[in-house]
Amino acid sequence: MTRAFALLLAALTMLAGAGQAQAQLFIFEDSRDIMGGGPGFFRPGMPSGSSPIPRTTVSFAAGYAPGTIYINTAERRLYLVLGNGQAIRYGIGVGRDGFRWSGTHRISAKKEWPSWTPPAQMLRRRPDLPRHMSGGIDNPLGARAMYLGSTLYRIHGSNEPETIGQAVSSGCFRMTNEDVTDLYSRVRIGTPVIIRN
Repeated sequence: MTRAFALLLAALTMLAGAGQAQAQLFIFEDSRDIMGGGPGFFRPGMPSGSSPIPRTTVSFAAGYAPGTIYINTAERRLYLVLGNGQAIRYGIGVGRDGFRWSGTHRISAKKEWPSWTPPAQMLRRRPDLPRHMSGGIDNPLGARAMYLGSTLYRIHGSNEPETIGQAVSSGCFRMTNEDVTDLYSRVRIGTPVIIRN
């Protein structure tokens, strides 16, 4: 094989790979419809990044028991009640218009690097989505997920820190992978979760 032919073959291989990557990115480019996912989410090896809304301990006067999770969707904040008038406050992403909700549930399951199967109603809106994704850095549920009762919704991670504080999901509550891992380590199955608009 001549050197010129080898170089041409290498260039064609690279272009084919780039074309495939571009095609994959195009499929997911407009994935704000994903339950918690968003544009460009599926970039392999992408670091989680820090939240634009730093995690902090704040005064919290509401009369919830220590260990309760309180989510204020209008404020786009999640509070883990510590007691003694304090809570840890996290920035979150919430459901976009038409997908916000409220209620009281409990954490029914906790999973590290969860797999994701889009629900039927999401597939009706977005038939191009994968039917299943294994857990990992490319997965829209991120590093950790806490499932809310028998609903389709979760508190989960995200590799898109720039979307924290935004209304972009289909109803799930997203956090940076760093913050969701911190919250995950502090709560247990059965933890009450109170969501208010």
